[in-house]
Amino acid sequence: MASVVKGASKPFVVANDTPKEELGGGIVRQILGYGPEIMIVRVWFDKGAVGEVHAHRHSQSTYVESGSFEVFIDGEKRVLGAGDSFYIAPYLDHGAVCLEPGVLIDTFSPAREDFLGEEG
Repeated sequence: MASVVKGASKPFVVANDTPKEELGGGIVRQILGYGPEIMIVRVWFDKGAVGEVHAHRHSQSTYVESGSFEVFIDGEKRVLGAGDSFYIAPYLDHGAVCLEPGVLIDTFSPAREDFLGEEG
């Protein structure tokens, strides 16, 4: 039997059984598996939705599952599509604009405790 770690998701996370959070502006977030040192998150974007420029202490690696995004990282912009990915070092300004409806898969280290609210 898989053990449960304090401050972590269940060992198996079934997407259809996992809640989604409407963030507004055409963005929906679903927290998938996580533990204190890592977190994976699926984020849906409508065309034109904006992930505002921000920075955080977490390393972030993102995979473009579908759609097209103009991604901004530390002063540089690139258009990325399905199959592409990007890495953001801690404390770098970054953001994205969705050019075609799509999904990003974000991985953070350590986990984004600010995403967990009452759960974490």
